[in-house]
Amino acid sequence: AVATWRVKIRNAGNTGISNVTPDYAREYDRSPSRRPEATMILEMVDIRIRPGEQAAFDAAIRRGVETVIAKATGFRGYKINRGVESPDRYVLMIFWDTLENHTVDFRGSSAYGEWRAIVSPYFAVPPQIEHFTLVAKSHAP
Repeated sequence: AVATWRVKIRNAGNTGISNVTPDYAREYDRSPSRRPEATMILEMVDIRIRPGEQAAFDAAIRRGVETVIAKATGFRGYKINRGVESPDRYVLMIFWDTLENHTVDFRGSSAYGEWRAIVSPYFAVPPQIEHFTLVAKSHAP
């Protein structure tokens, strides 16, 4: 009998549990086109806030992402990092299914105005925004 593994497979937004052979599971995991993050878009936002507003901004940005952006079409997750050497600098990373989910669906919605109303009072300068696709990543332990 051939051994099988029960694995969680995500493909094109569908999630399911399947029984597969160990060899298939290893090949599936290595195939970049099968991994959802291979086609995901990373929105990277470089934010500079006014000095001394970190505590208030920490709460505001988190509230804005979790109550507004997280409801947007194509939203997949986020990370917020604060600078160690520059505590007035933040990097917001938002993961989207497609570029258009951010640039058209979200930015063209009333939710974008809600988001800006929550976070923009803290900005020292307008944020810098760029989008990225995954080239490679490490396997976390």
